[in-house]
Amino acid sequence: MKFRTEISVQSSDYKISHNCRIAMQGSCFAENMASKFLNAGFAVDTNPFGIAYNPLSLSQNLHRLLDNKHFGIDELLKDNDIYHSFSHHSRFSGTNPDEVLAKINSRLEQSSAFLGTASLLVVTFGTAYVYRLQSTSAVVSNCHKLPARYFSHKRLTTDEIVREWNGLIVRLQAFNPSLRILFTISPLRHLKDGVHENQLSKSILLLSVDELLRNHSRCSYFPAYEIVLDDLRDYRFYADDMIHPTSQAMDYVWEKFTEAWFDAETSKKAQAFEKKQKALNHVPIIKV
Repeated sequence: MKFRTEISVQSSDYKISHNCRIAMQGSCFAENMASKFLNAGFAVDTNPFGIAYNPLSLSQNLHRLLDNKHFGIDELLKDNDIYHSFSHHSRFSGTNPDEVLAKINSRLEQSSAFLGTASLLVVTFGTAYVYRLQSTSAVVSNCHKLPARYFSHKRLTTDEIVREWNGLIVRLQAFNPSLRILFTISPLRHLKDGVHENQLSKSILLLSVDELLRNHSRCSYFPAYEIVLDDLRDYRFYADDMIHPTSQAMDYVWEKFTEAWFDAETSKKAQAFEKKQKALNHVPIIKV
């Protein structure tokens, strides 16, 4: 008897080796996957702007890396003596604007150079909802807890996402002709938008990625969303907030990923790295 639907992930024609350099951008799920790659011994560059959830913010960030265009003081917001960037996570914020810009632009330069030599770009979409500044209509990656009246909240359409990313993918592959792009949809639910609204949002993201794969031959999809929502399908695999996957769930997703994207040699080497990393992280209990 079967008590669950196990998803079989189709083996990828393109196999990742340890010679691959992997750029990852997107939601906190992308950062969880990036830590798996790092523990397995890969060269990885992750979220140079911090976590970003929506396709337009991610596109803006990637265009900025392609242009290698520094941020200026006029792009910072001062709130309660703290300087923020609407394009960045709050970990880049600070009280000294020169230091904030130095941190932002140093990270931008590093990631721009990495992207030019990357073998694979992994993009994780989290939500189709965007926040726009009322004053400029610019899409922001982070509202930095400013009052809601400063922003408008809108759900993107499939056409908007596909149009934006069609142009971006062309630019990315002109910038780095060997680059492959792997899309995933984050299994994290954005329940603050509403349960039904979250389902609509994820559906739009799935349809958008499907269309992009039809348009671009060097793009692929990994069903992380389906694995967590349909295969695991149990609150045992969610953290206490009932939103984020547990480490056990992430281990299962990683296992499915490696089965599809690694060959035997890469899997063996990755397991050796993981074993070594686990030993380094182990803190022995000293009895006295």
